[in-house]
Amino acid sequence: MVLAELDVIRPLLVCPRCRAGLEADPAGTGTGAGAGAGAGAGALRCSAPDCAYHASPAFPDVAGAPVLVDFEHSVVCREAVAALASPAHVHRGADALPTPLRRIAKPPNQVAAVNIDLLLRALPGPAPTLLVVGGATVGNGVEAVYRDTRVRVIGFDIVTSPATQFVADAHRIPLRTSSVDAVLVQAVLEHVLDPAQVVAEIHRVLRDDGLVYAETPFLQQVHAGAHDFTRFTASGHRYLFRRFEELAAGPVAGPGTQMLWSVDHLVRGLTRSALAGRATRAALFWLRGLDHLVPPDFAQDDASAVYFLGRRRDREMTEEEIIAYYRGAQGSS
Repeated sequence: MVLAELDVIRPLLVCPRCRAGLEADPAGTGTGAGAGAGAGAGALRCSAPDCAYHASPAFPDVAGAPVLVDFEHSVVCREAVAALASPAHVHRGADALPTPLRRIAKPPNQVAAVNIDLLLRALPGPAPTLLVVGGATVGNGVEAVYRDTRVRVIGFDIVTSPATQFVADAHRIPLRTSSVDAVLVQAVLEHVLDPAQVVAEIHRVLRDDGLVYAETPFLQQVHAGAHDFTRFTASGHRYLFRRFEELAAGPVAGPGTQMLWSVDHLVRGLTRSALAGRATRAALFWLRGLDHLVPPDFAQDDASAVYFLGRRRDREMTEEEIIAYYRGAQGSS
């Protein structure tokens, strides 16, 4: 896995409250041991004397990673910082199944793989910077991002992980404006309180003509418990990224996959067992093949999840344009 060293990306980091630069907090100490990507970084503080995060304690260090969170405006609270290193906070889904069933229950995401290839090919220069929002686990189908030695990968989440360099809240990304060339946000926007604010932050940190790739659920049951808030139709997802030019968009998976989700959760409800639901999903894996028999316009209305690959722009999509954008099978009558 190729991640940019924390020392390399340190000049890009800013205070999540006022966006001033950061400096070492002379009174700060770490809150946990660990050998993560940012090991030994130490506590940081805002460099602006009039900012609330200039005074100690400012931004702590946990498991070797700085926690760059505006605690007064986040679901992450200062009192629970030490727990951010706990793997129990990371949603693992099909990974909880026995090994032989994992690939059946969670096959490779070919849609993501194709779009990530397009994104990587479009990145400019010899050392482009790609930000992974919610990157505590490596997403399905996006592994090429971490294998490309040309790309400087920056990852963050609200927990620590070997795949991230710091902890942050996506509503206030602690990076300088126009500091990255691309953003990957896969299966994350359903877990944030204000997706529009997160997308606005993505737009802010991207350079002109920067790229974004997003995947977000449409017809899926609740996952990640209390940290699951929102779903998007294809049109709703497109309007969420209305300040981006569309390069590609569509279903990640169709109604066959959506049915697997429903059967899984029906069995969970009947048996009171998540494992039984996942095992049933694995046994009925062939339903996923029905996705290929559904025409694209019907799949647009019945997708399990949708994707968007776009390029940053300043012009915003109008209300008239989003109504005309609809590509589903339902007529206007």
